[in-house]
Amino acid sequence: MKILLVGEYNRAHRNVKLGLEELGHSAKVVGLTDGFKKVKVDIEIKNYFESGLLKKLKVLFVKLFNIDILSLHLKHQINSKKQELSNFDIIQFINEAPFGCDRNTQKTLFELLIEWNKNPFLLSCGTDYICVTHSYNKKFRYSILTPYFDGKGSKKDYSSPLSYLTKSHKILHDYIYNTIKGVISNDLDYHIPLLGHQKYLGMIPHAINLSKLEYSKPNIKDRIVIFHGINSFNYYKKGNDIFNDALTIIAEKFPNKVDIIITKDLPYKDYIKSFDKAHILLDQVYAYDQGYNALEAMAKGKVVFTGAEKEWLDYYNLEEDTIAINALPDAEAIAKKLEWLILNPEKIIEISKKARQFVEAEHDHIKCAQNYLEKWQAQIESRE
Repeated sequence: MKILLVGEYNRAHRNVKLGLEELGHSAKVVGLTDGFKKVKVDIEIKNYFESGLLKKLKVLFVKLFNIDILSLHLKHQINSKKQELSNFDIIQFINEAPFGCDRNTQKTLFELLIEWNKNPFLLSCGTDYICVTHSYNKKFRYSILTPYFDGKGSKKDYSSPLSYLTKSHKILHDYIYNTIKGVISNDLDYHIPLLGHQKYLGMIPHAINLSKLEYSKPNIKDRIVIFHGINSFNYYKKGNDIFNDALTIIAEKFPNKVDIIITKDLPYKDYIKSFDKAHILLDQVYAYDQGYNALEAMAKGKVVFTGAEKEWLDYYNLEEDTIAINALPDAEAIAKKLEWLILNPEKIIEISKKARQFVEAEHDHIKCAQNYLEKWQAQIESRE
């Protein structure tokens, strides 16, 4: 089969593509390169208006003429690539708004791509209408909107998730759900809000290409190395402020036992190498499950503080603090877990080994690709 995967977040589609190719299918990823992360895609849709003078020009055009030149440019690019983007057996969109422009234009781009291809599906990856509504209504114990309700940061910090609650996005959401043959999630933060929806086909865990991630047993000598990679755009939504507070506690309590590495806004190829010498990685706070950065670090043998909530433990039948450490929105609680590991370094080695085994068992990209094929095919056959 020929599969077109539209949009990219953190290699979510790229790894599925590689798995599909291993299984003998043809797959292409089209989309932006996920901002500063610069994730590789097969057919790149460029955004020249992200920064500098061109960004200022875009803002000026909107103010003076109510014209979004980014939207015009994106439509031109998609139309110019019609031949490359047509006649696929399956098309899957990574999100309800993967193109980074206004919702009316996003709807036009969806319509074009669906018209040119067969069997449209949606992946619930990243925030979307159903997930954000669940969070906004406080149905999670905590979520990426918890710092918004707590008054942290500015309204601009939450403009992206809250945009999924606007009238223009609801129109786009309704169109997509009326058109697709099904929606799949790739972790529990998206799975839980979708439970019971008639279009929901179930969860397929994030696909990880383990062949590119070599396991390294922690080599612990006199100091424990802790790594914290900050994404400025998501600073509060990821709980980076809470991690920083926890690290302050640890640095003061164990000045001779820890080394702390902090980076900011690294492209993926640099990020994946930057934590190699770390024993512990701080990923994100407001999550029930792990995302790509956490899983890839776990595959490389790091002890990761991330989403590892009770729902995740129950789903995979795991015990607490054996695979990953659940990062609660509480700096003192995180510091206590860090202290436990610092004082019991044998636990770092034990968790490291089990983390790799877990990723191999549940997230292998070829197994995940096979799962996608089965869900797509079952849905297609049920509608014939």
